[in-house]
Amino acid sequence: MNEMKRRMLAGEWYCANDPELALDRERCAVLVEQYNATSATEAGRRAELLGQLLCGIGAHTVIRPPVYFDYGYQTTIGSKTFINYGAIILDVGQVCIDDEVQVGPRVQLLTPTHPMDAAQRRLGWEAQKPITIGHGAWLGGGVIVCPDVTIGEDAVIGAGAVVTHDVPPRVFAADNPCRVLRDLC
Repeated sequence: MNEMKRRMLAGEWYCANDPELALDRERCAVLVEQYNATSATEAGRRAELLGQLLCGIGAHTVIRPPVYFDYGYQTTIGSKTFINYGAIILDVGQVCIDDEVQVGPRVQLLTPTHPMDAAQRRLGWEAQKPITIGHGAWLGGGVIVCPDVTIGEDAVIGAGAVVTHDVPPRVFAADNPCRVLRDLC
């Protein structure tokens, strides 16, 4: 593993245009392309591709294509989770999706961060912060989860919300920026 990949995995600033990282993204893109081209009748092939792509995936999890990842090996998905069409999972940082999570269409999980300084951005520098989605959570359609966010167990995030801060367990949260609207206990 070279220095830039080590830095990326450690959550430090790194150059995203690094050749080893480019090869990792290309490998991921090929697997994603193959996954997205499968037929609905090819459950075995889909499972095989996800096994090659992801860090881990639980039993009875469904991911409807198309789906997109940056690396794949930074994402773990639990069992009995459902991810609807059009998910974008930019997994520069770790993405941990627990068991029995429901993810609506066109949800975005975004772990990369970029420098505020334009000159540094032009040079390709970025960093990452992880995202964690707790057991039994539900993310409505079009939700965007920003870097360094944990969504608690059984929380419900309303459609179109932009989640910029942690959401506690068993609440309904929505809006832009996302805020807790009520308890679900």
